This record gives sequence, C-alpha cells and structure tokens, in this order.
Amino acid sequence: MAKLVFGMNLSLDGYVDYQEFAPDPVLFRHWTEHVRDLTGSVYGRRMYEIMRYWDEDHPEWKAEQREFAAAWRRQPKWVVSRTLKSVGPNATLVEDDLEAAIRDLKARLVGEITVSGPELAQSLADLGLIDEYRLYLHPVVLGGGKPFFAGPRPPLRLVVTDRIGEDVIRLTYVPA
Repeated sequence: MAKLVFGMNLSLDGYVDYQEFAPDPVLFRHWTEHVRDLTGSVYGRRMYEIMRYWDEDHPEWKAEQREFAAAWRRQPKWVVSRTLKSVGPNATLVEDDLEAAIRDLKARLVGEITVSGPELAQSLADLGLIDEYRLYLHPVVLGGGKPFFAGPRPPLRLVVTDRIGEDVIRLTYVPA
C-alpha cells in the first residue's frame, strides 16, 4: 500500500511561496533525490501549472536542474482539476471522485506518493487520506500569503526532526 505524504517548503510563519525562498544546493539535491524515489505525485491545478516549468529544457539550466527535470518527468503524476481539459506527459487528469481515485492509488501502488498544493492537501486530509506531513521550515518570515495548512490543522504527532543544508529544518508529523 502506498503512503500519501504532503510536504512543502514554508516560512517560519507558515506560508508557502516558491518565489520567496529558493533551496540551497543541499536542499535542491534533497528534493531531486526525493522526486527520483517517488512512486508518483498528486497535484492540484495551480501547483501542477507551476511545476510544468520542468517539462521543457531551458538553456540556462545547470546540471543539477537538468537532473531534477529528468526525475520529475519520469514520475507518474495525477492532476486534480475540474477546469483543465488536458495535462502534459506522464500525467493523468483526475476530474471527479477525488476520494475514490486516491484510495485506488494508495491500494494498488507501493511506495510514496507526494501531494502538492495546500488546498488539495486539505481536501485529502478532510478525507483522512494523508499519512504524513513534512514541513521544510526556512528562516524567512513572509507575513502573509498562502498557508501550508489551508484549513484547520489536523491533530498531529511529531515523529522526526532533521536539518537539511545550512538553514532548513524538516519536521515530520503523522496524524494523531
């Protein structure tokens, strides 16, 4: 049975914004290895549209960025959206019955499936489908924006803390 994990970079005050803080080389390597090891990813529409950046090569990329793009392109993706009509390579559109689709993935696959997007994660948490939360805390205070938890924070139990790179602390929680 696959494990469903929601994890993102966030500020000390709990907001996610990929444009406000970039990963250092150690954290970028961590994300590349993480993506390489995934069984797949479930995306909300907005996060999928952001990540589509990795679908095409860019001449200014360094070797590390090409490596991440290759890992991202290889993994299966499921995109939850009622507005998109199509998705890119190695992606499947999930238009309705989110609960049935995710329960099916968890039942028939093995490994880790990541959830990307706070609103999608909240919907899946409300259905009791998130198995683990990983908060990658950066030493940045944004003062506002999109919160990591899109709704009430579910009861959680801390299971692991670790440092990644110079400034990031990863907190891993499971539902309590």
